[in-house]
Amino acid sequence: MTEDLRLRRARGALGFCFLAQGVAFALLVTRIPAIQDRYGISDALLPAFLAAVPVLAGVGSVAAGRLARSVGPAAVLRWSQPLVLLSLLGVGAGRTLGHAAAALAVFGLAVGALDASMNMLGVSLQHGYGRSIMLGFHAAYSLGGIAGASAAWAAAHWHLGLPATYLAAAAVLLPGILAAGPLHTADRPGPPPTGRTPQDAAGTGGFRPLLPLCAVMTCAYIGDATVSNWSAKYVLDVLGGSEQLATLPYNLYMATTLAGRAVGDLGVRRFGAAAVVRAGTVLAAGGFAVVAAAPGPWAGMAGFTLLGLGLCVIVPQTFAAAGRLYPQSSDAAVARLNIFNYAGFLIGSPLVGALGDAWSPRGAMLVPAALVLVTLLYARSFGSGGALYGVPHEQPRVGDVGRGRDRL
Repeated sequence: MTEDLRLRRARGALGFCFLAQGVAFALLVTRIPAIQDRYGISDALLPAFLAAVPVLAGVGSVAAGRLARSVGPAAVLRWSQPLVLLSLLGVGAGRTLGHAAAALAVFGLAVGALDASMNMLGVSLQHGYGRSIMLGFHAAYSLGGIAGASAAWAAAHWHLGLPATYLAAAAVLLPGILAAGPLHTADRPGPPPTGRTPQDAAGTGGFRPLLPLCAVMTCAYIGDATVSNWSAKYVLDVLGGSEQLATLPYNLYMATTLAGRAVGDLGVRRFGAAAVVRAGTVLAAGGFAVVAAAPGPWAGMAGFTLLGLGLCVIVPQTFAAAGRLYPQSSDAAVARLNIFNYAGFLIGSPLVGALGDAWSPRGAMLVPAALVLVTLLYARSFGSGGALYGVPHEQPRVGDVGRGRDRL
C-alpha cells in the first residue's frame, strides 16, 4: 500500500470516529430530561451527575496520555470508542440510580480517553500530511452532533424509549468503528516537523510552554458551554422570543460551527494558524457583544451565528499548536491539553448563571467575550506566520505519522 493511500484511509477512518463520537455525545446530552425521568433523578441531584461526567473525562484523558506511551493512541481509540457506545447503552437500559451512576462514570472515563486519543491521531496525521487538516476532523464531530441531536428529536417525537434509541445508534455506528480500527496509523517513530524540537520545548520549561494553550482551551470551552447551556433561556427570558425561537440559537451555532470548520483548513493553509485564530477570536467576542446588546431575538440569532463562526476554529487549532510545540511528545501534550476542555465546560455554565443572577443576563454575556479575547494575548503560541510544517504554510507530504512517546 502506498504511503498516500495509507494516509487517506487513516484520515477517512479517523474522520468517521470523530463523527461517531459527535453522534454519541449528542444522544446523551439531548436526552438528559428522559434520563432524569427514567431514574427519578431530582433537580437537586442532577447537577452532580452532570458534573461527574467531565471530571471523570479529565481522569480518562490523563490515563489515555499514559497508555499512549506504552500501547499507542490507536489502541486506546480502538477500545475506548466501543466502550463509549456500550456505556451509552448502559445509561439507557439501567433500572436503578446506581446503574445510572455506574454507566455515566464509565461513559465519562471512556469519553476522556476517546477525545484525547482521537486528537492525538489527528495531530499525528496532520504532521504526516504536512498541512492543516485538523479542522476537518472537528467538522466531522460537529456534523455528528447535528445528526445525533436530530436523531434524539426523532426518537422523542416518535416516543422511542432510551434503550431502543441507544441500541439503534450502537447498531449503526459500531460496525463502522470496528472497520475503521485497523486503518488507524501505526505507531512508529519519525523525524519531527519543522519547528521546535522536543528538547527545545521540554528542556526549557517542561509543561510550562503549554500553559498559554491551556488557557485558550479553557476560555474557548467557557464560551461553548455558555451557548449550549444558556442560549435558549436567554432568547426566551431576556430577548422575548417564543419557545420555538428559543430552540434556534444552538442549532444556528452548531450549523455555523460545522460550516466554519469545513472551510477552516483552507484558511489556515492560506493565511496561517495564528491569523485564523485571531480572526475567530474577534468574531466570537463580537458575537457575544451582539448577543448582549441585542434588542430582540433575531438580533440575538445574528450574534449566535457569529459565535459559531468564531469559536469553531480555536479548539482544533489549539490541539494542532500543541502538536507543533511538542513534535515528539505530542501525545502527552494533547492529553494534558484535553483536560482543559472539561475544565472550561465545568466553569462556563455555573459562571454565567451566577453572574446572570447577581448582575444581569446581558452583562453576564460580556464575561465569556472578555475571556475569549485572552486568546489574542497568546496568538503567537499558534505560530508566527504559517502552520510550521513548511514555508510559508505547507510542505510536501511526508511519511511521518508516528507518535512520539517522550515525556513532557
